[in-house]
Amino acid sequence: MNARNAAILFGVVFLIVGALGYVDNPIVGPTGLFMTNSLHNIVHIASGVLLLAGAFLGLGSSTALKIVGVIYGLVAVCGFFMVMDGQMFGVAINEADKWLHVGLAAAILAAGFMLPENGAAAP
Repeated sequence: MNARNAAILFGVVFLIVGALGYVDNPIVGPTGLFMTNSLHNIVHIASGVLLLAGAFLGLGSSTALKIVGVIYGLVAVCGFFMVMDGQMFGVAINEADKWLHVGLAAAILAAGFMLPENGAAAP
């Protein structure tokens, strides 16, 4: 696994989750395990686009992973202190989202800092 593959994997997953937020399902959506609204779905889609742009357009996969990881880290911290009436800056969020953002930040930052940009992993 390298940073490019990780950025593609995370990017595709974010795009899928963003699209799923618009379809009635028990995982993501207004009544799902992870609460989302249209703005939250757009954030997921934008995260996926940024990660895929990093992998395919020269921004650099590691750079894109680090940027998205830092953003999700900030979102995680803010989520524990700034959520009022189930929203943070107009984005629907619940307790499950808060912890998911912590895990995402950790995984995405680890990929951005620990994986080589391209090619095989270092021995």
